[in-house]
Amino acid sequence: MKNYKAALVIGAGAFGTAIASVLSQNFDKVIIKVRSQDIYDCLKGGENTVYLPGRKLPGNIVPAMNWEEVKEIAGLEVQLIVSGLPTSAIAQYCEENKKYILPYLGHDTPFVSLSKGIDTDSLKMPDDIFNKYFADYSEQFCFLSGPSFAQEILDEQITLVSIAGHSRSVLLKVSEMLQTHYFKVFPTYDVKGLLLGGALKNILAIAGGVIEGLGYNHNTRAAMITRGIVEMLRFGEVFNARPETFYGLSGMGDLILTTTGDLSRNKVFGLELAKGRKADEIIRSQRSVVEGYKTTKAAMLLAEKYQIRTRIFSGLYKVLYENQNPREVIDNLMTLPSKFSNE
Repeated sequence: MKNYKAALVIGAGAFGTAIASVLSQNFDKVIIKVRSQDIYDCLKGGENTVYLPGRKLPGNIVPAMNWEEVKEIAGLEVQLIVSGLPTSAIAQYCEENKKYILPYLGHDTPFVSLSKGIDTDSLKMPDDIFNKYFADYSEQFCFLSGPSFAQEILDEQITLVSIAGHSRSVLLKVSEMLQTHYFKVFPTYDVKGLLLGGALKNILAIAGGVIEGLGYNHNTRAAMITRGIVEMLRFGEVFNARPETFYGLSGMGDLILTTTGDLSRNKVFGLELAKGRKADEIIRSQRSVVEGYKTTKAAMLLAEKYQIRTRIFSGLYKVLYENQNPREVIDNLMTLPSKFSNE
């Protein structure tokens, strides 16, 4: 007997699908709301062949193409909503679907966002974007981040993540809903710290792929990770985030995973850049979203706005958006004068 009746996951990307598999342990039914017919059809067959080919999904995961179908399957008995939307898609989705989401929020349904990024146009993070549309329900919103490859979640590898929000009771409730023998959630109130860690580590993951692709090894990677955390902390100061958050699961933990693991889309993107391919060419050639690409531009705009010193982020921006040679960018970084660590 499951503990809960129904959960709804918006978006059928790799991570959203993986979280659906976690929820299937505790919910009688998990609905994945999709917009593409091909994904709908393959989910009907018990597999997400587009994003996670070869991985069979639990039988209580069902797809829905629209809100009417969601209502037919579960009515208003949805006890948890999870959004797997890319950050850049949140605002438009809320504009178009607010009227369908509000009834669930009105029944005190918690809402968990998996988005990791900063919107390039508004320079806002997911919490601010959702709050614009659902200000009256802000305490029901939580944000999940941490070292968690989708494929390994489906393989039931032990995975620890963080979840941030403003309500203790909601955080504890959602943590319980997501708890399994292999998946554990640690609550925190530091929403900005968690979101910054999840967003900025994607940039550093691209940088990690670039340096590996250029033939640099462990010393270089360790240096990049260490100095990258320093730059992340500078962003954290601007948003009053807690420094310790950046050394936790959603910061250092996720950064280590995505800069060293071979399953990181952002790292693979960096490896392709090192081969001489252009960023926009790589983006156009794949269906999966590389969050770090747009986040790099947003981070640079934030750095300019708040005068944040970001040598590594600035260097990657030059590679992605100014078509500078990555090896030359690294050489230039090495010629910059050294500073004391507290400067």
